[in-house]
Amino acid sequence: MIWQQIYDPFGNMVISTLLAAVPVAVMLICLGFLHIKAHIAAGLGLLSALAIAVLAYGMPAEMAGKAAIFGGFTGLLPIGWIVLNIIFLQQLAEQNGSFKVLQDSLSGITSDRRLQLLLIAFCFGAFFEGAAGFGTPVAVTAGILIGLGFSPLAASGLSLIANTAPVAFGALGTPVITLAKVHGYDLMEVTAMIGRQLPFFSLLVPFWLIWAFAGRKAMMEIWPAILVTGLSFAIPQYLVSNFIGPELVDIIAAIVSMVALILFLRVWQPKKIWRSPSLKGHETDGGEAKEEVAPVVHSREALIKAWTPWAILTGFVFVWGLPPVKAFLNGIYAPKFEMTGLHNMVEKVAPVVAQPTKEAAIYTLNLLSATGTGILLAAVIGALVMSYKPWEIVKTFGRTAWLVRYSLATIVLMLGLGTLTRYSGTDTTLGLAFANTGVFYPFFGTLMGWVGVAMTGSDTASNVLFGGMQKVAAEQLGLSPNLMGAANSSGGVMGKMIDAQSIVVASTATRWFNHEGDILRYVFFHSIALACLVGGFVTLQAYVWPFTQMVIH
Repeated sequence: MIWQQIYDPFGNMVISTLLAAVPVAVMLICLGFLHIKAHIAAGLGLLSALAIAVLAYGMPAEMAGKAAIFGGFTGLLPIGWIVLNIIFLQQLAEQNGSFKVLQDSLSGITSDRRLQLLLIAFCFGAFFEGAAGFGTPVAVTAGILIGLGFSPLAASGLSLIANTAPVAFGALGTPVITLAKVHGYDLMEVTAMIGRQLPFFSLLVPFWLIWAFAGRKAMMEIWPAILVTGLSFAIPQYLVSNFIGPELVDIIAAIVSMVALILFLRVWQPKKIWRSPSLKGHETDGGEAKEEVAPVVHSREALIKAWTPWAILTGFVFVWGLPPVKAFLNGIYAPKFEMTGLHNMVEKVAPVVAQPTKEAAIYTLNLLSATGTGILLAAVIGALVMSYKPWEIVKTFGRTAWLVRYSLATIVLMLGLGTLTRYSGTDTTLGLAFANTGVFYPFFGTLMGWVGVAMTGSDTASNVLFGGMQKVAAEQLGLSPNLMGAANSSGGVMGKMIDAQSIVVASTATRWFNHEGDILRYVFFHSIALACLVGGFVTLQAYVWPFTQMVIH
């Protein structure tokens, strides 16, 4: 029996919208204000979503339960699999002391915390976002920052803020490729349009990042380095997106930015070295931060041995992200399982789609091609390089799995919640509320993308969810569909720092368990402020010359 989604079950969009927002509100309030543990908060959010889907939206109970289970599987693979294996590598590096050598070598480039943050959280993180996405950059950069002595709140929150501007082109362009494929946008046109929005924020985010960490005065002390970092990322981001395509935007921009910053630091250093590892004004809020000590000078052999596991990781993550490699590995083993009772049983209807469209529910067990598998192989090879014995590797993996057990459970529950909202139509209710804002739609349509990522944890999922609605609304209002399709993705990137999945990844990488609420409270202002700035910029592109000249119709 086919079940058609209902987007206004009460015949009153205000009531329906408020009800649709309850599950997300429950989870965020439990995390941010009631200080409830993340896995319990996610469970309560999921229970409220099930109740609303069944009792208010009329979704069959069995179908709602299967939607939640389907999302839970997605939480384990690929998301949880990435988290488990990146923490596994981190554990191996810490246990044998090579992480300390890596820390010393990074401190050797610069001992200034602000510049370390630019290099690791922004540049290095952008590379991992471009190569893998799905939580990998936050897991890697937060883990390195905590190893460098940053406080847990600083390492977590700042990694999340930095992982914004690259997200639209993450995982070799997956979000924008999916947007074009699913909703019929011209791939090069919508890619170029995103590339005419995000570079302005790629220039802004490094300044914002250092301001959030050290304050305005300390930010201005290193403005030349921040400007070099932002410009050397923004310019390649624009050029590659407008003239080549979406796949290599982040990777090229990140490499150029990293090299430019390192070369610049060879000829310039700030007069005043910032040595505090904690957020300005939050020195006691982020747990214990390690006192900085003068970096030790290590032998070349020790440096090579310490960096080799991370070089291996970088290579494996990049190779695993290549479409031909994924296709080859999926050809070996990638069984597909239809979720009986859910697959093609839910139907999207107008005004979201022109014709009733069935929602597929097929889970692909692509274990070989999953990014987490590439990370696992990199970790094992890295462990052998670090002279671990096989039984020690197995023992460390088991200990890591136990360490992140609650984080994995949280991710499963949160993905269950996000998937249920998609199949029940409650997230579409929220999207329609934004779509009914008339002349203000360019601003609120951008925030629709922000909500989509905050709810689903993925710019790709948000584009699947709202990309069609953006196109229909834009055509009805006489706006460029490319503008609003791009705005969905560009606005969505600012929601990445508050999605519960990313926050759990950050808290796990820094071992700051049960402090997800603290991280959420810290990053929330930054997320909504940056999303509003993107919305304002899109509004200028929609209505105000000369910004309108940037729009591809």
